Amino acid sequence: MSELIKNDSEYANWIQSICNEFKKSQIKACVKVNGEMLGFYWKLGSQIAEKKKSAKYGDNFFKFLSQDLSEKLPQSHCFSPTNLRYMERFYLLYAGETANFPQLEEDLKSVPWGHHKYIIDRFSGDVKKAVFFVRKTIENNWSRSVLLNFLDTDLYERQGKALTNFRATLPSKNSDLVQEMTKDPYHFDFLTISERYNEKELKDALEQNITKFLLELGKGFAFVGKEYRLMIGKKEKFIDMLFYNIFLHCYVVIEIKTGEFDSENIGQLGTYVSAVNGILKKEGDNQTIGLLICKSKDNVLAKYALESSSEPLGISEYEISKLFPTEFKGTLPTIEEIEANL
Repeated sequence: MSELIKNDSEYANWIQSICNEFKKSQIKACVKVNGEMLGFYWKLGSQIAEKKKSAKYGDNFFKFLSQDLSEKLPQSHCFSPTNLRYMERFYLLYAGETANFPQLEEDLKSVPWGHHKYIIDRFSGDVKKAVFFVRKTIENNWSRSVLLNFLDTDLYERQGKALTNFRATLPSKNSDLVQEMTKDPYHFDFLTISERYNEKELKDALEQNITKFLLELGKGFAFVGKEYRLMIGKKEKFIDMLFYNIFLHCYVVIEIKTGEFDSENIGQLGTYVSAVNGILKKEGDNQTIGLLICKSKDNVLAKYALESSSEPLGISEYEISKLFPTEFKGTLPTIEEIEANL
């Protein structure tokens, strides 16, 4: 009988569905428990802040509170003086914002406590930045280590800062979302590249580090191809890098320039965007977006160039902080060599 059951595909699928549902319920339970615990921390943090207004509790308030709570709740390990201070800081950091934005309180409950402590340590005096990273954590499902990496960057200052014509060329409901997708500048510090690199070397390095490049681009990007071939009429053209954004439901054409932006770059990028709309875009896809990433740009020239195009285009710079001297180029390990050693 057991052999018949083992060989029954319907039974096997049923077993697998049970396992999948069980895992889903575990995840939901963890999320719910995390939310309930953070709600408790928020409430306790507000009470601590209120009690501390009274001078009678003195400098050892957290020490005595920790001892008393740990004695009454010996199975709990969350009442250390340090953690109690975090609860107060948690409440004080966001209390003013939640009064104006009720949804924020629910957002805060969706982020693990360990993530919150990192954000509190970094931005205890800047609630705007703290909220930004809370929402980025939810949006991208960042692990604690990934969050920590992004906290060390100027992501808040770069997010949505590309020079674009999106407001003039996209429906109003989409333009802000697409603008938020951009950065300026893009950080390519993950690349191992020499001082005298050319465009091909830069594009090859980005493709070899495509996972990190996707992380830098942001949420929802899927890599379609490098030097993507398009037949436009009788001419064969090659897009530097083509992506599809699964949240914006559109293709994203990216052209890489290692020099300074020139207005003629807009004509080329606009042509590629228009061609992708005509050749690749299918029913359900939104309008294709073009992004030029260059070493430097004159913002006035870039602004006028964008105004001349009817396609939704953006212009950003890129930065590479670590470049190796050209004579060391032959001694640098390849990606394959590094992976082999690992």
